Amino acid sequence: MSPENQPDGGAPTDSLTVTDNRTGQTFELPITDGTVRAMDFRQMKADADDFGLMTYDPAFTNTASCRSAVTFIDGDAGVLEYRGYPIEQLAEKSTYLEVAYLLVYGELPTQPELDEWTHHVTMHTFVHENVKEFVGGFRHDAHPMGMLLGSVGALSTFYPDANEISDPENRLIQAVRLIAKMPTLAAFAFRHTRGQPLVYPDNDLRYPGNFLGMLYKMTELKYEPDPRLERALDILFILHADHEQNCSTNAVRAVGSSQVDPYSAVAAGIGALYGPLHGGANEAVLRMLRRVGTKEDIPAFMKGVKEGDERLMGFGHRVYKNYDPRAKIIKGATEDVFAVTGKNPLLEIATEMEKIALEDEYFVSRKLYPNVDFYSGLIYEALGLPVEMFPVMFAIPRTSGWISQWLEMVVDKEQKIARPRQIYTGARSRDYTEIASR
Repeated sequence: MSPENQPDGGAPTDSLTVTDNRTGQTFELPITDGTVRAMDFRQMKADADDFGLMTYDPAFTNTASCRSAVTFIDGDAGVLEYRGYPIEQLAEKSTYLEVAYLLVYGELPTQPELDEWTHHVTMHTFVHENVKEFVGGFRHDAHPMGMLLGSVGALSTFYPDANEISDPENRLIQAVRLIAKMPTLAAFAFRHTRGQPLVYPDNDLRYPGNFLGMLYKMTELKYEPDPRLERALDILFILHADHEQNCSTNAVRAVGSSQVDPYSAVAAGIGALYGPLHGGANEAVLRMLRRVGTKEDIPAFMKGVKEGDERLMGFGHRVYKNYDPRAKIIKGATEDVFAVTGKNPLLEIATEMEKIALEDEYFVSRKLYPNVDFYSGLIYEALGLPVEMFPVMFAIPRTSGWISQWLEMVVDKEQKIARPRQIYTGARSRDYTEIASR
C-alpha cells in the first residue's frame, strides 16, 4: 500500500480496524471497492477450538456475492446502466436484440456484427418437434410459467453438449439458443392454455413481431404486427433484460455454480421469477387498481394505505430510492399501446395515484415512487394477455441477462459452488428413543 494512504504511524486508511472484545485482539481488514471480505472475519476466534466469526445477512441485503460488469444500479440516484450505457438511451435508440448482444459480449455491435447476431438468433427460434409434444402433455389449465419452467429445463436433454461449459464457443451457442427459443416456448404455453394450435416462428419478422405472431396468428396467411405494438414490446424487453443480482439472477448464478448446463441454471431463474414477490408484482398492481374501482375512490384508498389497512402495489423498490428509471420509459410506451388497443380505464386511476404519491409528503418521505411493475401490467393486459402470462413476459427478455450473468460467472476464478453458512438453532446431542417409548 502506498504511504500516502496511511496516516502517520497508523493503519492504512482503506482498511477496517476491528477489535474483538472477547479476546482484546485487534485486526486490520482491507477495504476493496467499498467492501470487506467475509472470510477475513474467520480469523477472529474466541478460543483455539472456535470455528471463527461469521457474518449473518438474511436475503443478502448487504452482501456482495460476486463482481460483475453487466449491470450498474444507483438506487438513490435512479440510475440503471447496461455495460455502462444508460437505460434511457438504449430504450430510445436500440432494439432488444442489440441490447442482448451488448449484455452477452460487453460492447455494442457494429452493423455486420448485429446482422450476424440477428441471423443466428432468428435461425434458432424453432424447437424440436418433441418439445412441441412435451408442451402438449401439460394439462389445459396448467400455469404458463410452470410450462415454461418445465420446457426450458427439458431443453438440456435435447442439447447434451450444453454441459461442456469450459468451451467458450459452446457457451455462446447455448446463449443464442436460449435467447432465440424462449419466445417460442412462451408462445407455445400461451396457445396451449387457450386450446389453440401452436404457431411456428416466422423468420421474416423481427424478434418482438415474431413473438406477437406466435401468440395471435390465426387463419391469416401472413401475420403483420402493428409497428407501434412491436416497438412497445421491444422497449419492454429492453427494460426487463437485466437488473443486477436480483432473486432470479442469484438463482441462476447459485445453480450455475455447480457447473450444470445453462438450461438448468436458467430454469432455476424461471422458478424464482415464478414467485409473486418477483415476476408476479405487476399482477398485484392490476388487482389493486381494479379494487380501487374509480378515480373518486382513490383518496379513501390512499388514506387506507397511510393507516396500514391497504397495500400500495407498484410503488417503492428494494434497490431504487428514487423514481425507477424504467417506470418513466414504460409510462410513455403505454400511450403507444393504447393508441392501438384503446385506452384502459385503469390508466386514469394509475395516473392519479401516481400524481398523489409524488406530491404527498407521506409517500415522498418514504421514497415510494412508481416502479416498472406499475405500468407494465397495463400494457400486457392491453395486449390481451391473461395475468398468468405476465411473469412469462418478464422471463423472455430476462433470459439475455441471466445468460450474460452465467457467462460471466463461469469464467470468474473467484467463484466456487454456492454454499452459504447457517446459524444452527436446533437441538443438540439427543439420544434416540425407541418408537414404542415415544
